[in-house]
Amino acid sequence: MAYKYETHLHTSVSSACGHSKGSDYIAYYKAMGYDGIFVTDHFYHGNTCVDRSLPWPEWVHRYCESYREAKAEGDRQGLKVFFGWEISYDAEDFLIYGLDEKWLTDHPDVLLWDQREQYDEISKAGGLVVQAHPFRERDYMTEIKLHPHHSDAWETANAGNEPYQNRLAYDYAKEHGIIMTAGSDIHRVGSTSYGCVFGMITDTPLNSEKDYVDLIKSGRGFSMNVPDGVFLVPEKAPYFPAYEFDEENRRIRWN
Repeated sequence: MAYKYETHLHTSVSSACGHSKGSDYIAYYKAMGYDGIFVTDHFYHGNTCVDRSLPWPEWVHRYCESYREAKAEGDRQGLKVFFGWEISYDAEDFLIYGLDEKWLTDHPDVLLWDQREQYDEISKAGGLVVQAHPFRERDYMTEIKLHPHHSDAWETANAGNEPYQNRLAYDYAKEHGIIMTAGSDIHRVGSTSYGCVFGMITDTPLNSEKDYVDLIKSGRGFSMNVPDGVFLVPEKAPYFPAYEFDEENRRIRWN
């Protein structure tokens, strides 16, 4: 038996670019046969709509309201809802799974970590770091930053990416042996660039965020839920300069 999960989802409660509340997604994903969703709203340095003037514990509590609201409706309708967040470093994004509101409240220094420190600390706490849409190009960006050493996996299939951007991520991950994930990056019920949702298919059901962390880190027991041919687009070089970052977080020109 296979189980389907959305891994990248934004709400209007905590993401400034979100258009649907978490509770609005529940019936939508249930109708498509999904078993659960991860709420991964934009975090403090990203496109959040949570007031940054709040004291840190209050900010975290308010930020997590999107997850609590979605989970309450998920519990009512029978869809599992899990917690995560999307943290940004100047248009370079990472999805974090496996840690909770208390951990965030206890770690205000999360705002000060660079990518290497983040990976070390999240890993130490038992979490999962996934670089989101690594080859994404947008008008608010000037370069691509690749962190194969500071992530456990890459989101090589993102339903908000141009097809060639997903292909670039897929080819790079395959060449470098990086674990691959997929997610919709959905901001509104029923709306993605591909016209459908992406996600992950697992061989066993997820009952907690830790189950997902352990599964992805194991590198087996899952596959990407994406349309046929999503990676079979013609090869195309990125428009922006791209840089890899080595183990010490030093920039190396990639293209």
